[in-house]
Amino acid sequence: MSGANAVRGEAEVAGQVLRPSFAALVAAEGEIGSLFELVDRAADGRLALSEMVALFWHCLRDPAAVDRAAFSEAVAAGGLARATPALKLLLRQILDGQ
Repeated sequence: MSGANAVRGEAEVAGQVLRPSFAALVAAEGEIGSLFELVDRAADGRLALSEMVALFWHCLRDPAAVDRAAFSEAVAAGGLARATPALKLLLRQILDGQ
């Protein structure tokens, strides 16, 4: 993951670095609802692509660097297999509080 600092809890998806700060997670929760429910949906295999992309969007380290629609398309074009490691990292941080 070039550009992402694992020590800081960062991940990379679609060429963008994600940093799940408190403010980012609060913003994501404001759009997609409870993060605990999001984790439950993910565990049950019911997480929507739009929810995953919204979580990623709010956790972007530099959201000004990319248009949201372009970012969403890049995530989808990369496929779920490439997005899953970043999603797992974010969900783990939501649960562990890191």
